[in-house]
Amino acid sequence: MDPREGAQTLCCHASAESSGGGAAAGKGAEMRGSGGNAGSLEPAPASGEVDMLGDSHAHVEHQPELHRPNSKAGVPFGSLDSASAVTSTVKGPGIPVLRSQSAHPLDPLTPTEIAVAIATVRAAGATPEVRDGMRFVEVVLNEPDKNVVALADAYFFPPYQPTLYRPKAKGGAMYPLQLPPRQARLVVYNKRTNETSIWVVELSEVHATARGGHHRGKVFSSVNVPDVQPPMDAMEYAECEALVKEYPPFVEAMKKRGIEDMDLVMVDPWCVGYYGEEDSPSRRLGRPLIFCRTESDCPLENGYARPVEGIHVLVDMRHMQVIEFEDRNFVPLPPPDPLRNYTAASSRGGVDRTDIKPLLITQPEGPSFRVNGYAVEWQKWNFRVGFTPREGLVIHTVAYDDGSRGRRSVAHRLSFVEMVVPYGDPHDPHYRKNAFDAGEDGLGRNAHSLKRGCDCLGHIKYFDAHFTNFLGGVETIENCVCMHEEDHGILWKHQDWRTGMTEVRRSRRLTVSFFCTVANYEYGFFWHFYQDGHIEAEVKLTGILSLGALKADENRRQGTVIAPGLYAPVHQHFFVARLDMSVDCNPGERLNQVVEVNMKVEDPGPENPHNNAFYAEETLLSSELHAQRDCNALTHRHWIVRNTRTFNRTGQLTGYKLMPGRNCLPLAGPDAKFLRRAAFLNHNLWVTEYKRDECFPGGEFPNQNPRVGEGLPTWVKQDRKLEETDVVLWYVFGVTHVPRLEDWPVMPVEHVGFKLLPHGFFNCSPAVDVPPSEATIAEDGIKEAPAKGVGPTDSIQPTLLSKLGIERMRVWPSGSRRIAVALRSSQQQQQHAYSPEVFVCCKTAEFRASSLLLGADITRSVPILE
Repeated sequence: MDPREGAQTLCCHASAESSGGGAAAGKGAEMRGSGGNAGSLEPAPASGEVDMLGDSHAHVEHQPELHRPNSKAGVPFGSLDSASAVTSTVKGPGIPVLRSQSAHPLDPLTPTEIAVAIATVRAAGATPEVRDGMRFVEVVLNEPDKNVVALADAYFFPPYQPTLYRPKAKGGAMYPLQLPPRQARLVVYNKRTNETSIWVVELSEVHATARGGHHRGKVFSSVNVPDVQPPMDAMEYAECEALVKEYPPFVEAMKKRGIEDMDLVMVDPWCVGYYGEEDSPSRRLGRPLIFCRTESDCPLENGYARPVEGIHVLVDMRHMQVIEFEDRNFVPLPPPDPLRNYTAASSRGGVDRTDIKPLLITQPEGPSFRVNGYAVEWQKWNFRVGFTPREGLVIHTVAYDDGSRGRRSVAHRLSFVEMVVPYGDPHDPHYRKNAFDAGEDGLGRNAHSLKRGCDCLGHIKYFDAHFTNFLGGVETIENCVCMHEEDHGILWKHQDWRTGMTEVRRSRRLTVSFFCTVANYEYGFFWHFYQDGHIEAEVKLTGILSLGALKADENRRQGTVIAPGLYAPVHQHFFVARLDMSVDCNPGERLNQVVEVNMKVEDPGPENPHNNAFYAEETLLSSELHAQRDCNALTHRHWIVRNTRTFNRTGQLTGYKLMPGRNCLPLAGPDAKFLRRAAFLNHNLWVTEYKRDECFPGGEFPNQNPRVGEGLPTWVKQDRKLEETDVVLWYVFGVTHVPRLEDWPVMPVEHVGFKLLPHGFFNCSPAVDVPPSEATIAEDGIKEAPAKGVGPTDSIQPTLLSKLGIERMRVWPSGSRRIAVALRSSQQQQQHAYSPEVFVCCKTAEFRASSLLLGADITRSVPILE
């Protein structure tokens, strides 16, 4: 049975076991909901301080009242104020109760669910040998179909949709449909047989009040995947390093270079890629890079400062054996660089600057966001946070609350699904450095535990991440995902030059992020949500350069000399964002299309007599082959995802624009070996029709992949139509890194990314209703706060006052009015016998006020009505 079919199964739940019988059951359901016990449909309290849902959901404090699911309840759709048991809307005996749902179908797997899934698969092994050979590469949520997510949102986000109920008989009670069980998807590598398999386990949660509930699993499907190698694991890397450092020929090679203490040696195993049949996935291979520290008793030393060149090592990672070794080319170790270390001054013999004063970020009333489990509500945005070992942070079901238009969908799923780092040095071993950091290692499994005050500032909500290790144990990265608000400068501003009246709003954004380390480099992945309705995806690159050693008389133009005997090869960093869009679509609707916009210069002629005209030309990307596109800054090229049935007030289709940032394409020939596996890098944009199993641009298993162009380049050959469907955008963006001396010993953060901007999605600026703020000085510093009360401000430009003949003006905000006191200069008062005038000005009538100031009849107070 196809596991995708099971995920779509819905059933009516009306058993006596669930109902508990009559009104007592309904009352019990309400008590369970209000108590927030484990297994309750009632989510955790909505607050920036709520812990992430795990095995226990017993959040009793500040539990909101139950909301009755009827259209007159007045609860806005998308509110995080909890959902109660559905049967609380119906009175009378014999009414069934929906079995409690403890987790939303998109919530990441809990540690208990991961453990149950692993135990279920291990128990299903045919023989003890098979079970002992199982290595668990990945255990993730098998995400349900979109219609199941919609059903769950109806349960978790009141008011409920009437289509989700059906009567048992005419005039009878309405029966809710039950959510299907959650599923786990496991990638299992068998070390004994060198086989990779994919398992789907159905997770059932059994609730017993006395025991607090427990989980059980059932194998839903399993399939062997031939001719692949799954990602490497940290345990394999550690075993490989120990193996190489104990290998006698390697020890001798290091002695030739003056190194006898193997504790100084660092062995970084890298995947071999695919360069020929010798890299076939019939063997699980690793090709390490070697580095050497100078001090064994200094754990803070930068060991990447001394690369070991000329030694070739190939390791069978399955049997953990060195199968090839050669000391090919003797290159002396670079001398210790006095600037190699990057830790605090006390540990590197330097001096840290002392002129930095404390910068405090405070939110005395708490954050503006609200968190309920993994559901987030901020300003008018709402979405769900997810996390996988491969992608890291995932943003689900992004929507915007647009007042009377309700909760409007923007995207179903946003994530970074792959990154590739090809190097431009043709020498060994650098030409083999083209890591697929997501597909070969996993961005999520290499994530950091973040620290308050260092990685994030302000009032922070952290999310933990749970995953399996190679042997099937469950591990947790605490504080893995950080969410907080940031001030982002000016949102918008305008000053009326006639009156000098100024309106300005400060911008803030909600940032959700995580950081990971892959060998020498660090990458931060950020999703920023803004008050004007746009989303920014950003990658921050930092860490340590991957270096090479040079002989005394050697020079290479494919790199930058960093220190004597040390150089940094040129390279590129590519990232692939998968944007499963759903612009203005209800669940199940396939109503999006993509248009490309290019700016065109009007041809000279009668329509362009001054030769200055240009316009935006739109082209519909009608099919997948047509939708292979590249950035073009000369034409301001961008792409708009539009809903084909929804219009704004001017009659145009609503949409969201993908606005590229800085970008590049591979600087390699068409026959470059790494492009066999990374053909998706040949274009900046790909658009496909949504298919559930099309998740990764280079296929699920890029490690030692012998198949040319697997993934996106193969899928688009179907040339599926895109005029009106469920579209997925694959945006490929990157940076070309020509190292600088200033990138050493640790690289300052470099930024790259793109934006999703509303384009005709709203009828006007959604940021026009952001309230004004003013800077108030407190004992502990300057704080931003909403403008309250009445206080004078000098808001009129002096140059304008002189034009009006006014010596000074003091303005008091008073509700929706401004009271302006204009004091005429003494010279003008004598000439025109004017006395100080008082004008009451409505914000929308400032021009009338200035006209009266300049007019003849200004010898009396002139009220301007609202």
